[in-house]
Amino acid sequence: MKIFPHITLKEVASFMGAEFIGKPDLIISGINEIHKVENGDLTYVDHPKYYNKALNSKATTIIINKKVDCPVGKALLFTDKPFDAYIKLVKHYRPFEKSEHPISTKAIIGINTIIQPGAFIGNNVSIGNNCIIHSNVSIYDHCIIGNNVIIGANSVIGGDAYYFKKQADGHYDKMESCGRVVIEDDVEIGCLCTVDKGVSADTIIGKGTKFDNHVQIGHDTVIGKNCLIGNQVMIAGVTTVEDDVVLWAGVAIQKDLTIGKGAVLLALSAVDKDVPPYKTYFGVPAEEKTKKWREMVLLKKLPEMYEKLKSI
Repeated sequence: MKIFPHITLKEVASFMGAEFIGKPDLIISGINEIHKVENGDLTYVDHPKYYNKALNSKATTIIINKKVDCPVGKALLFTDKPFDAYIKLVKHYRPFEKSEHPISTKAIIGINTIIQPGAFIGNNVSIGNNCIIHSNVSIYDHCIIGNNVIIGANSVIGGDAYYFKKQADGHYDKMESCGRVVIEDDVEIGCLCTVDKGVSADTIIGKGTKFDNHVQIGHDTVIGKNCLIGNQVMIAGVTTVEDDVVLWAGVAIQKDLTIGKGAVLLALSAVDKDVPPYKTYFGVPAEEKTKKWREMVLLKKLPEMYEKLKSI
């Protein structure tokens, strides 16, 4: 999430009541969790396992729970509970805003766009020209919809990320979402689909991509241009699906993976590793199709081979 106007290290430290190391006038231009940080961002770390990753990331400012040396050009904020401090900042700069109307007066709706009865359009949503938003669609705050987009009935765009932090006593604290969903031009979303916003960055659906019904897209996932996404496809968070990919019905993709350009995943496949470009995969777990077919042929022959071995 970008912060406008930008804020300084001193301002954030004062708001948090935290000690800091770094130039007081250091500019903080965004808030991001560690998977999506960019130059100018503030992030947090609260476990020794991830100290090096955070300190050596692109983040300019790190909230941390241990006194460590500050990397050159960065700033550190010290607090016993970095997660709580981070969430406090998110809620301050991206607070939940109640809607007073089914279509917010703060939304921007393009020329010749049709909003069917029962749809909800949240605050600071932007919808382009020549779109059709069917009945009972919900588009949450801050989502960006391009031109010539069709969204089928009862779909939800911009719901919160499914992202929780387990605490020492076993309960889960919600990682508040401050990202967006960005849907580019000429996209079609089927009925009863859900596209979750990014935790702190954007979930992106690329130009010309088409969804069937009942598709679930997790937080911070980036889907490329001209992809075909079949019925009941499930894509976990922080996944990259490159251009021209085809995912047939019922495909399930684990988080943090990359599906290469032009790859095809056949129906009901479950993916637990990156898929190379222009390959066809299927199965559980998904493998390259030729290898999987050979395995299936051999499995069919096992009973016959077993009977022959018994007779020896």
